[in-house]
Amino acid sequence: MIDSAASASASSNDAPPDPLATLEAWIADARAAGLSNPNAATLATIDADGRPSARVILVKQITRAGLDFFTNTDSAKAQALSAHPYASLCFHWDVLLRQVRVRGPVTRVSDAEADAYFATRPRESQLGAWASLQSEPCDSREVLLERFRTFDERFAGRDVPRPGHWSGYRVAPSEVELWVAGDHRLHDRWRYTPRAQSGAWNIERLFP
Repeated sequence: MIDSAASASASSNDAPPDPLATLEAWIADARAAGLSNPNAATLATIDADGRPSARVILVKQITRAGLDFFTNTDSAKAQALSAHPYASLCFHWDVLLRQVRVRGPVTRVSDAEADAYFATRPRESQLGAWASLQSEPCDSREVLLERFRTFDERFAGRDVPRPGHWSGYRVAPSEVELWVAGDHRLHDRWRYTPRAQSGAWNIERLFP
């Protein structure tokens, strides 16, 4: 959670002072508008062979340190981040006419942070983290369901621990862009880059 009084709206003249606080406010607006998964973003990575890949993930926490998401550490996205620990995120809420882009270096969250988030997940999702060999070939859906049943039985009557192959990743924003649709495609765009050690942002307006 970002502690800021930054406005959640953007006029044609004034940029919001804090892009991360604005991102949180826009996610809240999307939730209030009834959008499913308002915290969904497209995550773009580069693999070891230099090939780009993009997929939709859910950002679970936004702090000054960065934007956190969680996944199987053996997955294709995790392998790409191991090879090139830099990523780009793009949020888009078409009905709200808004978009946010974030890019920056990526690091793993601590085990304690991963444990804390894993404990908040529904039990079925916890079991799914054990059952899925994410990104690996699967002969049939029944194979997946049988693995789920196996771990359901294994952890019957007790809490499901976090698998060692499941953790979180944090994108530290080296650049944030806010976008608000305008008439005649004369959109508002602002690019933010952090000022070293000050907690403030350099802001510049971009042509649409």
